[in-house]
Amino acid sequence: MEKKITLRPGKDKPIRNRHHWIFSGAIQNMSDFNDGEILQVLAADGQLLGSAYFNRRSGIIGRMVSFDDTPPLQSIELRLKAAIDLRKSLIDESKTNGYRLVNGEGDGLPGLVIDKYDQVLVIQSGTKGIDVLKPWIIEQLVKYCHPKTIYEKSHLPSRKEEGLHDVQGFLYGEHQNEISFKEYGLKFTTTLEKSQKTGFFLDHREMRQWIRELSRGKRVLNAFSYTGGFTVYALAGGAIQADSVDISSDAIEAAKKNVYDNGFDIAKNKFYTEDVFEFLREKELNYDIVILDPPAFAKRQKDVVAACRGYKDINRIAMQKMPRNSLLLTCSCSHHVDESLFQKVLFQAAAEAKRDVRIVGRHRLAPDHPINIFHPESDYLKSFLLSVE
Repeated sequence: MEKKITLRPGKDKPIRNRHHWIFSGAIQNMSDFNDGEILQVLAADGQLLGSAYFNRRSGIIGRMVSFDDTPPLQSIELRLKAAIDLRKSLIDESKTNGYRLVNGEGDGLPGLVIDKYDQVLVIQSGTKGIDVLKPWIIEQLVKYCHPKTIYEKSHLPSRKEEGLHDVQGFLYGEHQNEISFKEYGLKFTTTLEKSQKTGFFLDHREMRQWIRELSRGKRVLNAFSYTGGFTVYALAGGAIQADSVDISSDAIEAAKKNVYDNGFDIAKNKFYTEDVFEFLREKELNYDIVILDPPAFAKRQKDVVAACRGYKDINRIAMQKMPRNSLLLTCSCSHHVDESLFQKVLFQAAAEAKRDVRIVGRHRLAPDHPINIFHPESDYLKSFLLSVE
């Protein structure tokens, strides 16, 4: 007999609208199950809605893996294959072989992120359900992608909410730490063990390319530079100077390597291992383009007020000190600060800076980071390109 859960009356609408999450308060009754196990999901009237994996320890108790009577593993395999095929249709691997292969709910695979760096796959599991399915997922990736290496880098706040510890290590194939890949013909190197996220911030690729298009003859500041992605693109676009600031000395050293590996002179560009807030306050900002791409200031809902204060401060200082007719690219990857709120923060920053500021562009979504139209919560990254008069 199939294990199942039944939803309370009226709680089936999100599932019928193909939203992946089931909250604990929506459950009327359920079979006994092991956390991470897949169960059938029924409406209050007994109609089958699909299947989901469940974890009692999480407020989001269930995550849908199918919305019909398709066997769950078959549905997951179909979604995985569709994700791989979509990237093949969108990305020219002769120019870009570092990209997101699976984007969680964006690809109908909640809790699972997979990034591809040439022949290395890096997997992130955010949930107990994906942890349980991991050996089977590895088999599918080997079958469809033929990677040399699969590495897990599951360091996510959601794992704590699921009652899970962070996990990192090799899952398949060759053991290697330093990996290289291409974006729009530019070369980047990262490490598997000590890098942030899965190794690189792939979600900003289209914004980096936009900076490349804007940088000819310009002086560029890349603040919160990490390993210098925006810096390399600015120089590739013809910037006369591109300076990088990050508090991590390891990140700055990696940025220097990425600049050097793409044929640019390290000596002509400055690299600052400094706190960005202090740098902005203390230094002149005599740049034509300033990029502010900080880490998430609000990792939880209760952090939003403090996060907005931080976003306002860095943008106000930049706006006050930037030359007339310069460009500010400012970003937020805080899930809990949506685009509307972020724009209000930028309005406050501009008002306090007493500068005329115009929005001349918004975030360009990288196509390998699709957003599920039925699951808007996965839309986390915001960018505004501002003209500072």
